[in-house]
Amino acid sequence: MAAASLLLTALCAGQAPAAAPPGRVDIDPAVAEQLDDAITAAMRKAAIPGVGVGLWVDGEDSYVRAFGTADKATGVPIKTDTHTRIGSVTKTFTVTAVLQLVDDGKVRLDAPVSTYLDGVPGGDKITVRQLADMRSGLYNYTEDPRLLATYKADPHRTWTPQELLDTAFRHPADFPAGTRWEYSNTNTVLLGLLVEKVGGQPLHTYLQQHVFEPADLGATSLPTGAEIASPYVHGYTNFTPNGATVDASTWNPSWAWAAGATISTMDDLHSWVPTLVTGKLPDGDRLLEPGTQAQRMRMLPTGHPDIGYGLGIAELDGWIGHNGELPGYETIAVRLPQERATMVIVVNSDVDGKFGSLSSLIANTVTKIATPEHVWSLPPAAQPNAVPESSAPPTPAPSPAPSS
Repeated sequence: MAAASLLLTALCAGQAPAAAPPGRVDIDPAVAEQLDDAITAAMRKAAIPGVGVGLWVDGEDSYVRAFGTADKATGVPIKTDTHTRIGSVTKTFTVTAVLQLVDDGKVRLDAPVSTYLDGVPGGDKITVRQLADMRSGLYNYTEDPRLLATYKADPHRTWTPQELLDTAFRHPADFPAGTRWEYSNTNTVLLGLLVEKVGGQPLHTYLQQHVFEPADLGATSLPTGAEIASPYVHGYTNFTPNGATVDASTWNPSWAWAAGATISTMDDLHSWVPTLVTGKLPDGDRLLEPGTQAQRMRMLPTGHPDIGYGLGIAELDGWIGHNGELPGYETIAVRLPQERATMVIVVNSDVDGKFGSLSSLIANTVTKIATPEHVWSLPPAAQPNAVPESSAPPTPAPSPAPSS
């Protein structure tokens, strides 16, 4: 499955991160100190430049810390209002837009995608629902060797949604629609085009007017190019021709588009996750009708223990939301309903030594201490790849290259 998260703090190779700033910390001081020590130790072990961690319990305790730097060149620290690329957490917004069109009576979840879009191989047998819950069988374009090589050679290139789909459709389907679960960014790119066609607006405009603004997400946007609002986190990756680690903050995320190109902040994600999980806006109004929200939250097996996937949303041992990874950036944005707790993790590196997903390393470190009965732990086979975009909740089949 796949998901996404954001933020940062830094330590260069072998250099310990600075002590955590005061932040917004209301939890027991002894627990806060334990978390501080464990997070900085994990950063040191994995050579992570920057990390942002937010853990909130509704109306009660909070632990919000930023460790390290947002920019290794200047040493500027990470803050909760710093913009970051959130990878596959984008899928939660794109699928929300689809579900709003369902509420408007313009889209049917169980209608074939060919009802709305032409040119999808087997589109008369693949439903909108199967695109949203990752059961279409369509090949994941971010596993295509030629696309990966092209992206690595020129990460500033602009990709159109049709180019991404053409790449996917050159490959046969991996399995008949509906027969199993497999994470594929192709699904969400198709859903983005569906929103544009049925909603009558470019996807970034539709999301701004119908999702971001109603949810009061003033720092969240879907860019149309490589732009990122200031102040922003610099993300570091070694997905380069020679394996050198570079700053990927100005790389063009259009290759991920509806599946992984969104920009946000820790503060906005803290606000968004409860809305995502409940379907209710901060002012009490509904973002989605109760029946539609219930369909989104119907988690089906993925083939991995303790991991389920609904409509653009994942569940891992009680934590519900999404994670995301793309070159230089990793994000986790999830909710533990039974504890009324929200967790946001942001990491500004995807340089993998031997620890796999760095955001999952931090989330595992935090939940072992804060929620020991609900520990974030992805099996190796379910780890998304971080290149070019590992943005998505845990995925069953690891790909040789990027992931969203």
